This record gives sequence, C-alpha cells and structure tokens, in this order.
Amino acid sequence: MDIHFHDLRLLHLLWAVPILVLFFIYVGHAKRLALERFAEAGIISRLNLSVSRARQRLKGALLVVTVILIVAALTRPAWTPVAERVERRGRDVIFLLDCSRSMLAEDLKPNRLERAKIAINDVLAELQGDRVGLILFAGSTVVKCPLTLDYGFFRMALKDVSVTSVARGGTMIGDAIRKALDEGFDDLEKKYKDIILITDGEDQGSFPEQAAEKAGERGVRIIAVGLGDESRGELIPLTDKSGRRSFVKDGDDFHRSHLDATTLRKVVNQSRGGKYFGVGTGTIDLGQVYWELVASAEKREVESMILTRYDEKFQWFLGIALLLLALEAVQSERKVRAGRGR
Repeated sequence: MDIHFHDLRLLHLLWAVPILVLFFIYVGHAKRLALERFAEAGIISRLNLSVSRARQRLKGALLVVTVILIVAALTRPAWTPVAERVERRGRDVIFLLDCSRSMLAEDLKPNRLERAKIAINDVLAELQGDRVGLILFAGSTVVKCPLTLDYGFFRMALKDVSVTSVARGGTMIGDAIRKALDEGFDDLEKKYKDIILITDGEDQGSFPEQAAEKAGERGVRIIAVGLGDESRGELIPLTDKSGRRSFVKDGDDFHRSHLDATTLRKVVNQSRGGKYFGVGTGTIDLGQVYWELVASAEKREVESMILTRYDEKFQWFLGIALLLLALEAVQSERKVRAGRGR
C-alpha cells in the first residue's frame, strides 16, 4: 500500500514517548518511596492490597499509545492515490517600465519610478496564473525578466530596477514596444497577450504609434498607465556621490517633466482593446487595471501537469486515540475482587 505523509518532520514529537514512559516509571517509584517513608513495612502490604499494578501499567500503556497515535495523525498520513490533471490558464503580460531620468520626478511620492515598482509588485498578488515579463527602457531597452510563472524571480528582478538599469538616457517608447514584440512574445497565437506600459509618455522620436500598430496586427493589446503632472510638470532631481541635490536643466532653465497623455492615447488606440489610464499625480491601482482588463479577458492554457492526490486518513488515528483516552479515563487502578457484588 502506497502511504504518504504530508509532514514527516512532526515525527520528532515521538521523542515525547520515552520521556512519558520514564515519567510513569518515576511516578511509580516515587509512590513506593512515599509509602516507605510514612508507613512500616508490615502496613504497606495491607495498604496496597486493593491496588492492581497490572491495571496501573495498562493505564500508562494506553496513554503512551494515545500519544503515538496523535503524533501519527499530525503527520497527516494518506493513501489511496488518485491521479488528477491540473491545468493552469492565463495570459502573457509584459510590463514595459520607463526607467528614464524623468521618472525621478517627485510629483508621485517618493518618485514616479518607485511608485510604479510598488504598483507592479502589488499586482503580482492578484495574478491568476498569468505569465509575466519585465522590460525596462529609456534611450535603449533591456529585457530584465522574460515571461515566467516564477513570481518570486520576477520580484527579485523588479527590486533592483533603477534609472541606472538602462545605459542610455532618453525615452524610446516605440523601441520598447518593438523589443517586446521581437523578444518578449512568441508568434504562436495572435491573442492572449498584453503589454502594460508604465511611463510619463515623453517619447523622443521612436515612432511609438507605428510600433503599437504592429503590436495590434500581432494580437497584442497595449494598456498604458500615464504618470506625472500633465499641466504644470515637475522638476527632475539629481543627487551626486557626495549627496548634493540639484535638478536637470534644459539650457539655462530647469527642465520640467510633463505627462504626455496625448501620445499614450494614440498608442493604445492602435491595438484592439487597448486602454489608457491617466494616473497623473494620483494613486496607481494596477490591481483594478488587472481585474478590469486582464483577469476578465480570454485565457489560454499556460501549464498542464499530472498531480497525485492522496486521501488523508488522519481522522482514523485521532478517533482511535480518543477511544483509548476515554478507556484510560474509566479504567480503575483497583483490583476486581471476587464476590464484591454480594
């Protein structure tokens, strides 16, 4: 019979059995010493006439067996295995995260980039079996994490993201979309694919609309999340190695980074079902975005496996343990004398 234990580590509790046996031996010995201390040898034999040593040993044995059965139940023994096919369904979701210096603007606290990282990390807890990938972009594009179901690995990759994660400065949204199409997704099916673009939208001539049009042709939907102040803009802080703080300049004036919502709306309109979320300087709720657009969308099988399920039988061990405990409670230590009823 194929027996499976869910937690064999709990068998260490069986060390309590020899301790319990030694305790019973010690108690019996202590009783004899007490009787010897307070009574003469001739009286002890008469005092013990009504006590059955065999019954005392039986009560102790019942308690020991009860402990063994309880420990066995805690390991959750199971048998009668049944094979089950488990399918995992979901979509392929690539996060395109802007890592340009403009994402250091502090119109979202602590800054745009850190708020985006927090939002992405939060949405991982909402995922329903979707594969996720992470691509970073500024003046160039880097695949930080390919599509995976290993959310722990994804979190590690996201944690190290900063404005230095991409070597070249700038903001090339079109190049990032093309990178996702070429290296992020496969061409097997023209559906089940989403790009979640998180940026302030300040593109620098990378033709993002044309790239988004190609994404639409390949069945990739683009969901854009726009960060930053759209009207007034925000200064971009810089901190040198000595900790001194300054701001990015555009000639003699300080450069103010604005949210370019117009460009992002044009981008999402090129893909079927695309949508733009203008966060601005408010709260990023990617969880809501996920449930509205990704979780409710059509999914495909991303993983399939055969699992063996065992029928747990710990109830039998607990039931027998309770019966033995009840038997021990009603068991008397007194000898049964013939003719007692008369």
